[in-house]
Amino acid sequence: MMLVAQRYDKIVKLVNEHGSMRVTELSERCQVTEETIRRDLDRLERQGLLRRSHGGAVSVQGEQPETPFSEREIMHAEEKRRIAEQAVKLIEPNDRILLDASTTAWYMAASLPDIPLTVLTNSIRVATQLSNREKIEVISTGGQLVSRSLSFVGPLAERSLDTYYVNKLFLSCQGVHLERGVSESNELQGRVKQKMVGMADQVILLADASKFGVQAFAHVMNLNEVDQLITDSRIEQRIVEQLQEQAMKVMIV
Repeated sequence: MMLVAQRYDKIVKLVNEHGSMRVTELSERCQVTEETIRRDLDRLERQGLLRRSHGGAVSVQGEQPETPFSEREIMHAEEKRRIAEQAVKLIEPNDRILLDASTTAWYMAASLPDIPLTVLTNSIRVATQLSNREKIEVISTGGQLVSRSLSFVGPLAERSLDTYYVNKLFLSCQGVHLERGVSESNELQGRVKQKMVGMADQVILLADASKFGVQAFAHVMNLNEVDQLITDSRIEQRIVEQLQEQAMKVMIV
């Protein structure tokens, strides 16, 4: 049986390691009820050791390092694949689309048919995945390379985005919070995604259910800037209803 003090230490360690954790995950890891975890989180927040978020807790250590692509690739992989396949159905010939450096966007690139398209991306993996499609024109942003996510960020990436205009933006994120909106793990990724949102006709958010209730470090956009959400069936019905109240189109796969 874990002592209370040991449990507190474990909770803070897990939240700091992951950037954020849901109550359900902490409950499983610590083998106590969700009600106990909520009380623990309230106490730890009062001590300034973490910050409560909708459905969990967020680290107060500042920016979190990005999760390496190889790890993200296997996290909720089946849900991400289904979300990606649904997203591809929204693409029409001759669309100009923007894909971010998320694993879900990479799954999209893998299943894109070879039809006339222009694809702009800040992801090396997405660009490489599409390199053998004859009819798809691929444009990469360039910029500062982040090796963990194999993505381009920074001033050069942001400036190159100013040059273009797209019909549809498909992006994922670190967290979706009903009050605080969409967020990313660090400021550089957050800034690039803010730019992306500003240059698209339609913003389509790809977020599996684990992203909800999480407030990551860098704000990307408010939920009223999202035109459509594609998520998986693990999402809570009350969250779907609250999103639909904000006139957001929600697609569950």
